Amino acid sequence: MIRRRTLLLAGTVCAPPGRLALAMPSVGTALPLRTLVFPRDHGAHPDLRTEWWYVTGHARAVGTADREFGFQVTFFRTRVDATRSMQSAFAARQLIFAHAAVTDVLGGKLWHDQRIAREGFGAAGASVTDAAITLRDWSLVRRPADGAWVARLPGGDLSLDLVFEPTQPLLLQGEQGLSRKGPEAAQASYYYSLPHLAARGRITLKGRAFDVAGQAWLDHEWSESLMHPDAVGWDWIGMNLLDGGALTAFRLRDAAGRALWSGGSFRTIAGALRNFGPNEVVFTPLRFWNSPVSQTRHPVEWAVETPAGRFTVRPVIDNQELDSRASTGAIYWEGLSALLDASGRMVGRGYLEMTGYARPLRL
Repeated sequence: MIRRRTLLLAGTVCAPPGRLALAMPSVGTALPLRTLVFPRDHGAHPDLRTEWWYVTGHARAVGTADREFGFQVTFFRTRVDATRSMQSAFAARQLIFAHAAVTDVLGGKLWHDQRIAREGFGAAGASVTDAAITLRDWSLVRRPADGAWVARLPGGDLSLDLVFEPTQPLLLQGEQGLSRKGPEAAQASYYYSLPHLAARGRITLKGRAFDVAGQAWLDHEWSESLMHPDAVGWDWIGMNLLDGGALTAFRLRDAAGRALWSGGSFRTIAGALRNFGPNEVVFTPLRFWNSPVSQTRHPVEWAVETPAGRFTVRPVIDNQELDSRASTGAIYWEGLSALLDASGRMVGRGYLEMTGYARPLRL
């Protein structure tokens, strides 16, 4: 994931499904299985190449029935290998950048903003003891007292001031939080989720403020090497189910659209967790949308087969394409979507993300 083109050339960001990134060749050795320790592992891991904290959700304006919103807040950290041997305090050893987006369902419009800065000098930083990521006047901070996450992202046309309170235990993805992302063992990340966060706060669009309440989903993931060299992008969903369960499904695909790897998980409201194997998840596109801006053909509606059932993923509006060439250098589709069961009944709501359709995720 990263213009400021000189910064992009200085370092590479790569992220897994659910987070935008720029792909890198697979290098290095496999990450060891380890016990994640909290609150420390809510914080940054600057020894590894890439990391992101990613919050998506759905909310309604308090007191009105017709104003519905999707929202996304993502903070990224990337290690800049080209400067690791430099002694100067001005060397950009870590980059922090962030995306914010709101889908106005009634208005049929996606609002988007972005930031980027090097770590240090008061411009940006990420704590290593707990979640506290800052980027100029934007921040995502976990409150130790109650475990709530607070996102404050002031801006011009778009501002967010939201609080996310846990209602369920933390969900470790993969094997005890080690999530495989490719056919080689080195393609993996440490990965956990917080589904069914209670969301509240304020969304402001072009000076009009809406007090909102709803549900959110948080992912935190960090990795040294993620994508297989043949991977051009991925398709990913994170869904809060209406009965209290949680569904994750993803696939990484090659230039021909074939799955190189797939996975995910399903947790019931009772807490029973099932992690999916690489051959147990199948994404099949059902409908496409052509972007009038980028001319990209995005598959916006999907059939997704998992061990937990066969589902349809349908966007609330088609135009949820994000142009992040001012920060990550990429165009991708990410937006609020409904989850339908095999009978067509809505059973969940969450986010769909698709990368690599405008062009392969390469520097």
